[in-house]
Amino acid sequence: MQEGGYLGEISVHSMSLERYPVSVMKDKKRKEAVEQAARSIFSFCALTAFLGVLFITLYMMISGMPALFRVGLKEILLGRVWAPVGAEPEFGIFYIILTSLAGTGLALVIGVPTGILTSVFLAEAAGSPLAEIMKTAVELLACIPSVIYGLLGIYLLNPLMYKLELRLFAESGTHRFTGGANLLSAAIVLAVMILPTVINISEAAIRAVGPEIRAASLALGASRMQTVFKSVLPAAKPGIVTAVVLGMGRALGETFAITLVSGGSVNVPLPFHSVRFLTTAIVSEMGYAQGIHRQVLFTIGLILFLFIMGANMVLTRILKRGADLYG
Repeated sequence: MQEGGYLGEISVHSMSLERYPVSVMKDKKRKEAVEQAARSIFSFCALTAFLGVLFITLYMMISGMPALFRVGLKEILLGRVWAPVGAEPEFGIFYIILTSLAGTGLALVIGVPTGILTSVFLAEAAGSPLAEIMKTAVELLACIPSVIYGLLGIYLLNPLMYKLELRLFAESGTHRFTGGANLLSAAIVLAVMILPTVINISEAAIRAVGPEIRAASLALGASRMQTVFKSVLPAAKPGIVTAVVLGMGRALGETFAITLVSGGSVNVPLPFHSVRFLTTAIVSEMGYAQGIHRQVLFTIGLILFLFIMGANMVLTRILKRGADLYG
């Protein structure tokens, strides 16, 4: 009985050894099939994204290029008079382009330092309970619809700007009062709107900096603030640059909020002038535009699209240099 039992155990083990390679092969084939399916899904998603960008680019070029040939590139880009429905239509968008650039730049000047310093506070100085409360507040800022920012700008910011305007230009005989709807109001609203993007991405970049950099700086005798501003922030530069460029893209593409607070007139982009951005020019006139007027609006959209594409290209180059430097 003992020998039979021993021989039975040997036969069972031999059968399991014979089946083992078969199960391994099945698992291997199953894993290969899953990997191939995942590769196919990812490739399809990547191809879809690429085709989406390609079709959008082609559509904007096809829709925006005809006006360049009919009106002229110089007349559109360098013209200073926007009168599309006049007896002699003029389609100069030079001031509109300058307004978008000036408004975005001013918003970055206000919002980027505020956002970066806030991210430094959250990542390096705030305790856990306070950091969680502030992060929740920042996330709520990101969830607020842009039209709400515009309404708050109309009823809260514009009256304050109008009081300031009255004080600054009380003795001016040439200033055209805007009621507070001006470039400065639009830039402040844009600065608030880009804060969540700048804060979240910058904080993640700061937290991703290795502890050895902080330890080395402190070991050399640097204070905590010196370590943050001279060691941690330079190491987090690629991520912070990403936050700035994404914030710039948000500011360039914003429409409804600045439509409500900017005034809507085509003027030289000075802080207390009523102005019109590229996006607001499209939204405010596309509903009734026809013919060459409509084509020029598509040209404005093409110019805005090229601005954002250029910002993304600059971002890619900066990140590549940062990766080479810190990698």
